Amino acid sequence: MRQANVKRVTGETNIEINFNIDGTGVAEIDTGVGFLDHMLNNFARHGLFDLTVKATGDLNVDCHHTVEDIGIVLGQAIKEAVGDKKSIKRYGSAVLPMDEALIMCALDLSGRPYYVSDLKFTFDKMGDLDTAMIKEFFYAISYSAGMNLHFKMFSGDNDHHIAECAFKAFAKALDSATIVDERITEVLSTKGAL
Repeated sequence: MRQANVKRVTGETNIEINFNIDGTGVAEIDTGVGFLDHMLNNFARHGLFDLTVKATGDLNVDCHHTVEDIGIVLGQAIKEAVGDKKSIKRYGSAVLPMDEALIMCALDLSGRPYYVSDLKFTFDKMGDLDTAMIKEFFYAISYSAGMNLHFKMFSGDNDHHIAECAFKAFAKALDSATIVDERITEVLSTKGAL
């Protein structure tokens, strides 16, 4: 079973995530940040991952610590669930439309973190989520998972559509990258390790 259970407790947040790569898209999400709950439900459903997220944080301050720390823990869970990366495709990409928004996500489960994005938002908030936290969330995933992660925004002017498109594209790209290919007998690298 390619799954992981990761807990992280700090003075600012208390987070537990269960993640199953080989799921069916079932999600149980409670972060205290409603818009993030919506995005994580989309991530699970469109990636066909089973995902449980239980998080409490210092939301009386703002959403920053909670959202960033959920990204850290989700990245750790992805890394643990992927395991030794034997026989997986390693690379994944998806271009998704949502009305006027068109977003590409490309990733490499290389073990080397890197994050590049040109996602742009018009407003400071979407519901109770600061739009600046979209970058921090995906950056945290990239670095804790050891993932090269890119987003390219071709079009979009509705912040909700842009964010949702990005989360769905990330889900589809990660699903692609974690597919087991019988032709790959070890890891997909000339170095023999990732």
